[in-house]
Amino acid sequence: MRSIIASAALAAGLAIGLSPASAQTPLRVAGNFSQNVKQVDIERAFFDALGAKSGVPIAMNYNPMDVVGVKAPDALRMLRGGSFDVMSVQIGMASRDDPFFEGVDLIGVATDMVGQRKVVDAYRAAFDERLQKRFNAKVLALWPFGPQVFYCNHDIKSLKDLKGLKVRSFTPSMSAMLEHFGATPVTLQFSEVYPALQRGVASCGVTSPTSGNTGNWPEVTTHLLPLSVSGSVQGHFINLDTWKKFSPEQQAKLMVQFKALEDQLWNLAITANDDATACSTGQADCKSHKKFAMKLVEISPADRQAIKDVAEKVVLPIWKKTCNAVDAGCSAKWNETAGAAAGLTIQ
Repeated sequence: MRSIIASAALAAGLAIGLSPASAQTPLRVAGNFSQNVKQVDIERAFFDALGAKSGVPIAMNYNPMDVVGVKAPDALRMLRGGSFDVMSVQIGMASRDDPFFEGVDLIGVATDMVGQRKVVDAYRAAFDERLQKRFNAKVLALWPFGPQVFYCNHDIKSLKDLKGLKVRSFTPSMSAMLEHFGATPVTLQFSEVYPALQRGVASCGVTSPTSGNTGNWPEVTTHLLPLSVSGSVQGHFINLDTWKKFSPEQQAKLMVQFKALEDQLWNLAITANDDATACSTGQADCKSHKKFAMKLVEISPADRQAIKDVAEKVVLPIWKKTCNAVDAGCSAKWNETAGAAAGLTIQ
């Protein structure tokens, strides 16, 4: 862990030495995984233009997290330690440091983007407050990759067929769901999934249609079950010490820009995934993604109900126990915010 932080900080520091003007505030940014091409393209363009569009003097050093050796589960600790100023954080993986954060995207609670946005907006203030207290960081943007679906290299007709298979997971509640269906969860960050599927370390992977397509998962899988179980909510967070270097007026200008980034990434999650599904399964209406020939599995009413049941009977009780062990008021806060938005209550 120390070597990862040291190498990442060194890479960032070397690049900052090239910043054009001492009057500018240099920002070391660790973006998304480079395989998430569409999101990285949006991020890179955003950060390149952030100074000019906000009118805030900033010198930018942006790199995808895998380029600078960042592991997704380490992100919150690296932010707290100041290794980077801004990070794109996979919340489900980073929530192993604090289960409270996974409350923004628990399996089965919000399985469409409209419901997901309601949950995110309801939970945002509580999320940001805890992030500031526990990890000396602030929320700049919260957004999803899109509906999280199943890519498998086995003949999958329903959730029952996951039994006995090794399936990529990246959140604790996702692992609980998979175990409920008789699968063995294998915790992998996105960059590790393609080779795992290729070598048989995993039989299935869960991700959004867009990420799966741009990550070339259809090259190593055969069946796509487009049953959404969550949204894979991400965050752009800034180290609080860095944030406080900006004046209130500058902070307000930056937040306007990050709100625009958030809206753009939400729009991508809402609009791009249908086309990605069509392209991965070789449909005639494929337009803007790579075309493959996966088999599209029809979603049954029984599977939709199974996800709702696993959320209420498995995921929420397990998360309540885990989160309340860290903070006795955790589940009550969730009920008041995310739960109310989703129409669910943890008993």
